[in-house]
Amino acid sequence: MKKEFLYLFLASAMVACNQKSEDKSAAVNSADTMVNAGMSGSNLSDSACCNSNLPKRYGAVTGIETLSEDKKNGLNSHAGMKYIPAGSFRMGASDKEGRRDEYPAHEVKMDGFWIDETEVTNAQFAAFVKATGYITQAEQKPDWEEIKKQLPPGTPKPSEDQLQPASLTFSPPKGRVDINDVSQWWSWTPGASWKHPQGPKSSIKGKENYPVTQVSWFDANAYAKWAGKRLPTEAEWEYAGRGGLKDKKYPWGDEDLATGKVKANTWQGEFPYSDKKTDGYGNVAPVKSFAANGYGLYDMAGNVWEWTADWYREDYYQQQKGVTVNPQGPKDSYDAAEPGIPKKIIRGGSFMCHSSYCKGYRVTSKMKSSMDTGLENTGFRCVAK
Repeated sequence: MKKEFLYLFLASAMVACNQKSEDKSAAVNSADTMVNAGMSGSNLSDSACCNSNLPKRYGAVTGIETLSEDKKNGLNSHAGMKYIPAGSFRMGASDKEGRRDEYPAHEVKMDGFWIDETEVTNAQFAAFVKATGYITQAEQKPDWEEIKKQLPPGTPKPSEDQLQPASLTFSPPKGRVDINDVSQWWSWTPGASWKHPQGPKSSIKGKENYPVTQVSWFDANAYAKWAGKRLPTEAEWEYAGRGGLKDKKYPWGDEDLATGKVKANTWQGEFPYSDKKTDGYGNVAPVKSFAANGYGLYDMAGNVWEWTADWYREDYYQQQKGVTVNPQGPKDSYDAAEPGIPKKIIRGGSFMCHSSYCKGYRVTSKMKSSMDTGLENTGFRCVAK
């Protein structure tokens, strides 16, 4: 029954990466071979799904707020934050490596703001939990009444031992697999949470300066409110991520990730089963393990994906005319692959990103994720005025 229950959640993900069946043989070729052969990101624009269309915890989301008003703090200081000066930039992809939702590039004008120099750490999130008693979604028992709304009519209710607090963990397969099938490396793991990111036998002890993961959008938003901050808009994130550079592919410029010194925590080897770990890490890395960008911000590429405030719509950029000022994103979410599930944009890529798979460490790259889904490769940072 455990396997069947997992696949109920995986069902939508199996068909949503937009990879065609005739591409399967190419998908399992050596990643290094594809890079050497000169495969461009544009060829992968529809097949790279990283955190896109992954298994969802509830599916139907009506809004969750478990942090009472008296436990929300005001911003005490800008300690641990960097100031991003006002200015203008060209948002979106201007080369051929982007996916459809990255076009067209358009002019954006931004006011100045403050942003966390690192992703929120386990220690910072632990302080929030200690002060508020907050319980993350991964630590709560799933609500069958919500789950069944997204399943075919008549789907039998799983046994109670399957309806337990859980989250999604990364389990590398032993060999090459069809990368259309995300169940080959994502596992629905009872007991996985921010305190146990790889499952109940794992721990964050000694990892206080690692990014907190296994937090849903709601969890991240609750922390931001408590800290007197908020989640960044997509525009704020990209503007800050560029580090003051103009029209560059990455936070460090245009130099390829595999050239020169190690720049970020990403996947080296063949995804998802063989990571050479030449960057020194096979999973999440401590914050500040790699060089900061021009604004002094760390891990704006790789390590963990980061939640933003914006709803996801593939056609949002196409609706922008002229110069937009401090854009807040679309008014609602729509994903044609899963129209009934509201999604938020995540940015920055993760330790699982590779040039042959999603190249999420590109500064314009974005993915979408269900608001109630926590993952081992997803965290967040906050902004403030």
